[in-house]
Order: sequence, then C-alpha cells, then structure tokens
Amino acid sequence: MTTSLTGTTAGKEPAVAVPKQSESPLGQLRHRPEVGALIGTISVFVFFAIFGGEKFLAPAGAASWLNIAAELGIIAIPVGLLMIAGELDVSVGSVLAGSSMTLAIVSGHWGAPMTVGILCALGLGLLVGLLNGIIVTRTNVHSLIVTLATLSGLAGLTLGLSRVTTGTTSVPINPDPLSKSLFGQLIGGQFEVAIFWWIGIAVLVTVLLTMMKYGNWIFAIGGDKESARATGIPVARVKIALYMASGLGAALVGVIQTILYNGAQVANGQSFVFNSIIAVVIGGVLLTGGYGSVVGVGLGTLTFAIVNQGIYYTGWNSDWASLILGILILAAVLMNNTFRRLALSYKPRSAKKA
Repeated sequence: MTTSLTGTTAGKEPAVAVPKQSESPLGQLRHRPEVGALIGTISVFVFFAIFGGEKFLAPAGAASWLNIAAELGIIAIPVGLLMIAGELDVSVGSVLAGSSMTLAIVSGHWGAPMTVGILCALGLGLLVGLLNGIIVTRTNVHSLIVTLATLSGLAGLTLGLSRVTTGTTSVPINPDPLSKSLFGQLIGGQFEVAIFWWIGIAVLVTVLLTMMKYGNWIFAIGGDKESARATGIPVARVKIALYMASGLGAALVGVIQTILYNGAQVANGQSFVFNSIIAVVIGGVLLTGGYGSVVGVGLGTLTFAIVNQGIYYTGWNSDWASLILGILILAAVLMNNTFRRLALSYKPRSAKKA
C-alpha cells in the first residue's frame, strides 16, 4: 500500500514515498512495501522446493503450511493494521485461548446452541479489544505494556474460571454439522476451511485500506497522530476500532480451532503472540507505523509458514530447525528493510535538483 500523507504529516518526513509517474513500471515496483516480502516468499518456497522435494510440493505438504498461514494470517492482518497505525497488540494469544474456552464451556460443557457459544466467543474478543483500545487511548500508556497486562490477566482469568466452572483445563465439544462446515471443515481431508476465511478477510481489508477514507486515516495516524488529529481524524475512535478488530481476529481463530479439534485447552494460542508480529514485520510493515500493506502481511505470513513447516521436509536434523528458521527469517527481514529504505529515500528528480 502506498499512500501519500500530504497534509497530515506536516513537519515530518512522509511515511511513504510516492513513486514518480514517469518512472518505468519496474522502477515503480521497487517502491512498494510488499516487493521485499514477495521476493522473500519466492526465495523460501524455491529453497524448500529444492531441498524438501516432492513431499513439500505434494498436496499434504502444501496443506501443512497453508493451514498454518491461514490461522496466523487471520490474526496477523488486524495486528498489521494496528502496527501501521503505530500500535502493538500482544494480547491475541490469551484472547484466542479465552474465546476458545468460552465456546467450549458455553456450547460443550453447558450444552447451549453452537450459535450462542460462537457469539459469546467472538463477543469476548471484541470486548477485550475495546478494553485495550480505551486504556491505550485514555491513558497514553504504551500499547505494548497495556496488551502485555491484558495477555497475562486474561490468561489467568481463563485458567481460573475454567477450573472453577468445569474442574479441568481441557473441555471437549461436539459441533453441529453447520458449524463444522463453516469453521472446522477439512477440504479434501487436508486443507482447512480457515484458508477461505483468511482470503476473504484479506480482500475485505485491502478494499478498506485502498478504497475508503478509513484506510488513509490509519496511515495518517501511523505517520503522525498529532497532525492526523489536527486535520479532524478521530484518532482515538480509529485505534479502538482497530483493537476490536484485532481481538475479533484472535477470537475467530479460537472458534476455528475449537470446532476443528472438537475441544479447547487453556494453553492454546500463546505461539500466536509473537508469531503474528514476526509475520507482519516480514511482510514489510514498519514497527514505527505509517508503512505497510495487506498483501505484504499475507506474503509475510506465507513466508513464516513455509519456513516453519518446510524444514521438516528437508530430512535435516530437527535439532537445527530453530537455528535455520531464525536465519531465514532474519534474511527475509533484511531484504524487506532494503526495499523499505529504497521506498523511503526516494525523491523525484525535480526535488533532488531543488
């Protein structure tokens, strides 16, 4: 996503440079935030296609990393929007676990209709997001601190209430056929229906960012929130809405996992806390805000999932998996940084002469 912030970043360098119109299409391409992520995704795919062989390319192999990318992507997209707006949300892991246990307790332990359980689970995600947004915007405490507190507090609340309510930390559930087909279906016995949720959310958010004023507001807030506020953008309202979207994304994955695996555990979801941020950063989103795209986040998620799963198809000693994963992720991020510098340092020739 390349959006000019003219009029909203007075006194600051624009967060995103606008490519010169006379430049060739190939030249303009290097200024886009998702180019580095695309090269990273292609690189790791080719790498593991060579060393992972037929098993990596087979439907079962593709399903293994696409399923991970889908669940991670549903969370990473709203987290990416928050990061473009200059904020962080690390509470998603506990929101996922809390929503998952809410659905399992309401519809599994208490026997309420699945629709009620799903709505309660999604409602919890929205409520936590609302709470995060209000605290961040009203207190000006850094969002990392606020969401870390929520991460810890909600984890404890989920564990305590689950033990008090059910006497256990793992609750089974028997989903009805409609809920199973919408959230927990395995297409062809291998590909999760979550892949379609991921694609649908990515398309919806891309339209929001590129065709609606709300998208410009998000970039403007991430570029300079004070200038954005001075131009009449409702900064607090936008941020609260983004936190609620982040909570809703985590809750949706909680619902998907609970229905897919026919049960919930209080320990679910913690791996998503930093994996979602890693995927967003690999996708080219700037940690300081004002720069990024949904396509980039999607590619970053794919890169993370391919590296995460591809290593097991190479036949190499799994003891080295974490080391190789770290090296490949670092290489992808460095490549993104190179393209980001190209974009941010770009100036039209007329400007250079002046």
